[in-house]
Amino acid sequence: MSDGGGRTALVTGATGGIGEAIVRRLAADGLRVFAGGRRRKRLERLTAEVGGVALPFDVTGEAEVEGARRVVREANARVDVLVNAAGVFDLARVTDTSDAVLNRNLDANLRGAFNVTRTFLPAMLAAGSGLVIHVGSVAGWRAFPENGAYSASKFGLRGFHEVLLEEIRGTGVRACLMEPGAVDTPIWDAHGPDSSPHLPSRGEMLRPGDVAGAVSFVAGLPDTVTVPLLRIERA
Repeated sequence: MSDGGGRTALVTGATGGIGEAIVRRLAADGLRVFAGGRRRKRLERLTAEVGGVALPFDVTGEAEVEGARRVVREANARVDVLVNAAGVFDLARVTDTSDAVLNRNLDANLRGAFNVTRTFLPAMLAAGSGLVIHVGSVAGWRAFPENGAYSASKFGLRGFHEVLLEEIRGTGVRACLMEPGAVDTPIWDAHGPDSSPHLPSRGEMLRPGDVAGAVSFVAGLPDTVTVPLLRIERA
């Protein structure tokens, strides 16, 4: 266990496979962790296990994100490490992608990260320090069939991140976009990857702990070191 240095982290999507792994890893690293997500009971079980703070909210709702900021402030905390891990994943050919599916991916994967970042960033800028980590995807730079809605959201996240880098340059705040390959989480359950020749098998996928380890690595670097982009692949 490393010394978290009295720092506080907020992890969205904490009830998902990757988000939960990140919460557990950062808590083990000694950070005080606010675990954000929509499923209150799961958040409460997780935070009871790791000694964190459950923070139920929906990243797609501006008012709910602002409410989360108030809770953190009322707890006399400032977010030093913000991890945008909330997200969804849908597969469909472009001609079969409904407005509902498109909006679901854009809202959770792009709008959510935008909402949370713009809400918690001002305090980081005022303090002259902080780290924003976006959990993107290989689908944010490489095209795959049936990934139209998902890739649109992840390519959008990459664009948002690039603009953020320019706006925080010289402020002391850092940002990292992580782009892992396929990760073995329940998000794949509906797609049967082991029975599809067009998808990676679960045995070929990364594990949630692999992404959590990368987050721990970046979060543990000195304030004078920045990693703007980190692509994570299965060896």
